[in-house]
Amino acid sequence: MRDRFGEAWDLLFHPPVAHRGLWTPDGAPENSLGAFQAACAAGYGIELDVHLSSDGEAMVFHDETLVRMTGAEGRLRDHTAADLGGLSLKGTDETIPTLLETLALIGHRAMVHIELKTAWGEVGPLERRVHEIIADHAGPLCIIGFNPYSHAWYADHYPGVLRGLDSFSYRGVKHLSEEQRQSYARLEQVSIARPHFLALGLDMLPSPAADAYRAQGMPVVAWTVRQPEQWDAVKDHCDNMIFEGFAA
Repeated sequence: MRDRFGEAWDLLFHPPVAHRGLWTPDGAPENSLGAFQAACAAGYGIELDVHLSSDGEAMVFHDETLVRMTGAEGRLRDHTAADLGGLSLKGTDETIPTLLETLALIGHRAMVHIELKTAWGEVGPLERRVHEIIADHAGPLCIIGFNPYSHAWYADHYPGVLRGLDSFSYRGVKHLSEEQRQSYARLEQVSIARPHFLALGLDMLPSPAADAYRAQGMPVVAWTVRQPEQWDAVKDHCDNMIFEGFAA
């Protein structure tokens, strides 16, 4: 795999990856340029989330709605990139960045895990815009996300992009049937997604299915690790972690 993906493959294993950047409750907010700068300065990888704005720009933001991070009402997808770029994150000087701005800041200083927040039934527009941006990025990166059909799109259109399938136990996910939840928890969607590695929630680790894929050469990254003891409990089944709230 290193012959295929180069430096990005090596950086899957080390260093640890800062969840939404190296943010703190009283400092730079999550998914902000300040949090990404802090992660670069500390020598960590970076995980971030991407949605499309109403005018088709890739915006770095986790939630579907704006209220938790900005106090504004409504969904991110209903606002233009210009409008979103004017919203303060948690009352700070930081605003919602575009993916283009974010990658320009990071450059070659960190491995970037770009999580596509592609809704079910909406594969294509976000994937295309993200690929337009990453095609010009010189630094190491990978694509991650939960939607197996988003991964399938990338596998078909751009097989040279390193990708990791996100999954977790799916307990309590209301839009899936119990049969679907159990299927996804067993990682049966891997056959659709065709990923190069797995990014798995702590609530499903250790996983016999993940152990089997790992034995076949598919790395496993654990998320979101918030205490060293959580990592100690799963590290024998994983290759790296996405963390927050402590110095990994």
